[in-house]
Amino acid sequence: MKPVKSTARWDDWTALAAGLVVAVSWIWHQTIGPPTAALFLLGVAAVFMAVLALTHPDLIATEAVMIVVGLGMIVAPWALGFTGVAPMAWTAWILGAVIVAMGAIGLPQAIALHRRPAAH
Repeated sequence: MKPVKSTARWDDWTALAAGLVVAVSWIWHQTIGPPTAALFLLGVAAVFMAVLALTHPDLIATEAVMIVVGLGMIVAPWALGFTGVAPMAWTAWILGAVIVAMGAIGLPQAIALHRRPAAH
């Protein structure tokens, strides 16, 4: 199977960038603790899923998990109790929504590539 050019996958590159920003956001939020660690891990998970989506564009699970990771970011401020730390909460809400949207955009593309017959 011939790999698809990853540069055509702008949605996965956007998710990768958003995940990186989330993962390093603790630096400018100047926070330490379990909520910060959770947000860091969610960012790393988004980066990992985006890299997998870029390197294996026909894997449906990468886009689906990316959506779940983004939803986890959106829910994290309430679930982990950091809604009072506005910059950190807004980072989670906005970039979580971006990651959900990028996963939703990439899902039909991955499904289409997955269904395409392999070239011999």
